[in-house]
Amino acid sequence: MNPKKLMTLDEFTIQETRKFPQATGELSALLRDIGLACKLINKQVLKAGLVDILGKHGATNVQGEEQMKLDVYADETLINILRNSNDCAGVASEENDDFICFGDEYSVNSKYVVLFDPLDGSSNIDVNAPIGTIFSIYRRVSPLGSPCTKEDFLQPGNKLMAAGYVIYGSSTMMVYATKLSVNGFTLEPSIGEFCLSHPNMKCPEKGKIYSINQGNTCKYNDGIKGFLDYCMESNKEEGRPYSHRYIGSMVADMHRTLIKGGIFLYPADKSNANGKLRLQYECNPMAFLVEAAGGVASTGTENVLDVMPAELHQRVPIFIGSKNLVNKALEYVNAKETVA
Repeated sequence: MNPKKLMTLDEFTIQETRKFPQATGELSALLRDIGLACKLINKQVLKAGLVDILGKHGATNVQGEEQMKLDVYADETLINILRNSNDCAGVASEENDDFICFGDEYSVNSKYVVLFDPLDGSSNIDVNAPIGTIFSIYRRVSPLGSPCTKEDFLQPGNKLMAAGYVIYGSSTMMVYATKLSVNGFTLEPSIGEFCLSHPNMKCPEKGKIYSINQGNTCKYNDGIKGFLDYCMESNKEEGRPYSHRYIGSMVADMHRTLIKGGIFLYPADKSNANGKLRLQYECNPMAFLVEAAGGVASTGTENVLDVMPAELHQRVPIFIGSKNLVNKALEYVNAKETVA
């Protein structure tokens, strides 16, 4: 990066705010606070092998999954930063049973609530594979001046104001979307700032990479199996067979899908009739971002962003990425019988 041309996340969000005279700056401030929290998380990720931060925490989260030590650290860091920001009325996290309301005199007058998966792909921590943080921001529907309510967090994805992720990989990147555009920022270690590196990101309309846990094929219905057969068939005119890539961290797989094109799918199967990924913490923020970048996101039966959530930890299937592969997958899914 040329230091003379660097634009930091703070500078970028301030410039975006100026486009809207009625803007109060709260949304921009929240994005910067999330960026700060993720810098602190990144610091621990980078030295995970040198300090007592690896391994299991010894407890399980609301999903019944064993928590890793970094899961807990990331969750507490985001909660504490947002609690102190005065720009957030409350948060909901994949790691906690219920939402957390910030009831102080400043927070109750905040317009926004934040939901997040503090450390996506935490099973990859001990093997030094990419992991990430996923976040989303809603404008609250409860009255200002009062504590936030569960209804503020149970809004469909089409009501999102902003959403994105931070990936902790060979470089650390923050990618976030508003209804205007998707932009990526790379952490410049020498100055400790996220700097604009990928402006106005677009998901390619066509892709040749499919990302799925193919080890679960025996659990998938005939529609999914048919689509996988299609991806693996040789067809020189269409450039098939396609390449299979699967990291096991939604952030990492989706980051590649956003940049290179393709499809990420986590369908329902015989063990998970409603899918496995969480609507509010993973699917909605990624769907909002990908659609803002020109891609598609579906549950197999409807647009992800149109699903009305009934509970905080609701799960849904997801097919997300480039239009050509998502639409082809849906052709197979809708032509075959459903999961038994």
